[in-house]
Order: sequence, then C-alpha cells, then structure tokens
Amino acid sequence: MHAAPAHRLDYAAVRAAAARIEGGVRPVTVAPAAEGVWYALEHLQYTGTFKARGARNFLAAHHEAGTLPAAGVTIASGGNAGLACAWAARALSVPATVFLPANAPRVKVERLRGYGAEVRLVGDRYAEALAACEEFAAQSGALSSHAYDHPLIAAGAGTLLDEIRVALPGLDTVVVAVGGGGLFAGVATAAREHGVRVVAVEPENCRALNAALAAGRVVDVPVESVAADSLGATRVSADALAAAQEKNVTSVLVPDTEITAARQALWEDHRIVVEAAAGTALAALRRAPEPLGDRVAVILCGANTDPRDLVTSETPGTPGTPGTNGA
Repeated sequence: MHAAPAHRLDYAAVRAAAARIEGGVRPVTVAPAAEGVWYALEHLQYTGTFKARGARNFLAAHHEAGTLPAAGVTIASGGNAGLACAWAARALSVPATVFLPANAPRVKVERLRGYGAEVRLVGDRYAEALAACEEFAAQSGALSSHAYDHPLIAAGAGTLLDEIRVALPGLDTVVVAVGGGGLFAGVATAAREHGVRVVAVEPENCRALNAALAAGRVVDVPVESVAADSLGATRVSADALAAAQEKNVTSVLVPDTEITAARQALWEDHRIVVEAAAGTALAALRRAPEPLGDRVAVILCGANTDPRDLVTSETPGTPGTPGTNGA
C-alpha cells in the first residue's frame, strides 16, 4: 500500500488536484456581466456547487495512494458537501455513508440516495449526526471526509482560479464568498501564485474569517444570516486564515439586505438562479465605492436553492448592473 496523500495546501497541491479531476468535473464557464466584470458560473457544476471539485480530488487522491478502505467514505452533512461527497463516491464506485439529523428535509435525503449513498438519520441535531458519523468511521474503518477543513478539499476547490484565468486573460481580481474557507483557501493559494487580488466576502453576522483575522487566530463566531445555510461555519480552517493573512487578500463584510438584493439582481438582470452564498460575493461588488479592479471575476459558487422567492418585477425599467446599489 502507498503512503497516504500529503496534507499540505500550496499551489503544487492545487495543480495536482487539477490533474486528478480533469475530465471528472465541468470546466467553469466565465461570462461577461458588465464593464470590467465577469461571472464565473460555478453554480453549473455537478451537484450544483464547487464542492464537487474538492470531493472528487479528496477521493481520487486516496484512490491513487491506495488508502481508500473497503468501507468507503463517510460524512455528516445534508448540505452541499454531503451531496458532493456522495456524487464523487459514485463516480469512483466507492461506498458512501452519509449521516443526517432525523429531521433533515426529505428532498435532501432523496437526492443523496439518488447518488447511491447510504443515508443514516440520527438524532435531531447536526452534532448528533456528526458523533454517529465519527463512531461509524472508527468502527468500520471508513474514510472520514469534511465539508471544507482538509487540504485536499481546498486544493480541489482552488482549481477554479486557473480555469478562470484561462477564460479571462489579464484577470486581476477574484471575488469569493467565504464560509468555512475551503473555496477561499484554495482560490487564494492559486491567486497568490499569479498576483491576483482576492476579495473575501462574508455576511456581517456570519464572519468566521473576518473575526479570525482580527484575533490573529481561529475563533468561534455566532452564525445568523440569510446565507447561513451555505456560509454558516462557526470557524474557518487554519489554511483559510493563513491565506487571508497574505497581502493579496481583502476581507469584506456585507449586510443580509444587500445579499438578498444581489441574488435578486442576478435573477432580474441575467435569469441566473443562485443560493444566497453566491449573492454574498456579488453584494461586495455592488456596494464597493470604486471598482475592485480592471478585470474582475465574481464566483457564483452554488445554485442549490428554492427559486420561489425570486420575484420578477412587473414594472418596466432599466436593469441594474453590478456596481450599482439598486436591486
């Protein structure tokens, strides 16, 4: 048996991830949005979010190293990470066992089962499902996956940056929403290699990265935001904090009202349906007092959302554009 994959996040890890997942994920589409602004449409990715990249890299790296156990992989997550893990496991013919609270929405359970995962419903809270997942991993030998806090997960997500650069030569700034920091850490690591500025955006009341920067260490934060379903991590990864402390990164906070307005604007102006996390990234651009760069890419990171709250205006008028304060 080979040695387990090295746990280190650097640009070499991102390049290795790109080689592993090539042909296994959808290359990102980059579309013009306004003068000097482009959207990276990662919400079109398999499973509806960027997390497919990290999950595929995590399992592929262990497969290459011969460290994938017969019991397969396990994760406690009914959200985007769980879906990505189940999808990646199916693609590699690996058993996946996903733990959820017993009150998890039926649609999530059915989607997971649709990817071939074994779903186990435990307790009423995520913490109970997580404890059961950890016990299962210890007893069965299954490989434990994480939603964001693992270098292989972050490196897989970071492959987005080089794809954006290929589609958009001269890229100088990338805007990305931050939750636990997997996407941000990977993107920022690759961006630093190429001199690209990163704007890391969080909701005002869901600010794990911003608080860690202020404290100089990873800290726990309360979570209360319209985007908490995707960005509601109580703490960021150590890799995310290290990436944010580099000089090419700017931390920005946005209020929920502007997140909602940005998400609505994506629908009104472009007929793009995304979750609030993607609206969070755009909100920073819309409220910026001056352009964030000459060639700016905003990552629209996911689309697993209920579109019924997106209401089309019936009043004729001029569509809003990024950089304005109108919804």
